[in-house]
Amino acid sequence: MAKHNRYCVIMSGGIGSRFWPYSRTARPKQFLDFFGSGRSLLQMTFDRMLPLVESPERILVVTNDIYGSLVAEQLPELPAANILTEPTRRNTAPAVALAAYHILAVDPEASMVVVPSDNLITGEAVFNTTILNGFGFVENSNALLTVGLTATRPETRYGYIQVGAEATSGIARVKTFTEKPDAAMAEVFIDSGEFYWNSGIFLWKASSIVAALREHAPELAAVFDSGIRLFGTPDEDAFISRAFPSCPSIAIDFAVLEHASNAYVAMANFGWSDLGTWGSLYDNSPKNRERNVTQECNVLAYNSSGNIFAVKSRDKLVVVSGLDDYIVADTDNVLLIYPRAEEQDIRRLVDDARQAFGDKYL
Repeated sequence: MAKHNRYCVIMSGGIGSRFWPYSRTARPKQFLDFFGSGRSLLQMTFDRMLPLVESPERILVVTNDIYGSLVAEQLPELPAANILTEPTRRNTAPAVALAAYHILAVDPEASMVVVPSDNLITGEAVFNTTILNGFGFVENSNALLTVGLTATRPETRYGYIQVGAEATSGIARVKTFTEKPDAAMAEVFIDSGEFYWNSGIFLWKASSIVAALREHAPELAAVFDSGIRLFGTPDEDAFISRAFPSCPSIAIDFAVLEHASNAYVAMANFGWSDLGTWGSLYDNSPKNRERNVTQECNVLAYNSSGNIFAVKSRDKLVVVSGLDDYIVADTDNVLLIYPRAEEQDIRRLVDDARQAFGDKYL
């Protein structure tokens, strides 16, 4: 298959509630610059993937319809037709289906890599090799390939993939998928040596994933098949606006990959982190001698360690004493001071804020 048949789909529809109050409904985390590079997470993902597909015309972004203009603003190189918008959130399986049906209508020979917009990747040479090898593998088979990362610690924030027999160098059959385990089970996974972190990166031919959706998620596939002649035409957007809300809300892992006999995993070892939480940002940011992280802000910290300070106003000085292992996040109208060890509660805090004050602070 020629390189001009290779496409990238960037998944960019989430609201990033675990990064509240920095990530807000109007401007979620994928549109933010967390590292002072001048590029948002979405833009960093675009920059990373462009050399692998060689043209902005073969990069598509799937996002919620309220973020279409933000995507266009941040990625002006992207053709307008390549911003696929969902009228409502329905998890990753409908988003993947939307992209696959669209690409298949445009290019029946297409292969595609699906990537989240909020991953931090280091060791990009190894990443590039993994993706290019993955393209070669799926283009010569009907395989559904996911990328698994060497699990280096018993992490409870990630899903895991258990590998089976090796099919070719660096690629094995998938034995099981496991959603985020508790600490004890994560230890068992690490000790076994059979489990890899689930990166949420997938490769397949567009025709292969559409066939798999029809086999394993017929209710979902039926929604898109009902308008199959409209994909790639001016009537596609109107069809999606009308039909998409009837899609079941389900992840692509659960809808298809857990049931598919042709699911494989590329066993990779590049630097990877899912920047989904304040904890993951802390882990991947430079720290001073007291293990504090400062996000482009001015801080005087006395007898304080293990904190992350994120203050949007560069004119504001933060002064703390005796504070250890906290998140201090200050935005225009929300100040969050919360233990890092309890960051799993942040989604509940968002719900509490909604119940108490409506959408004012979301």
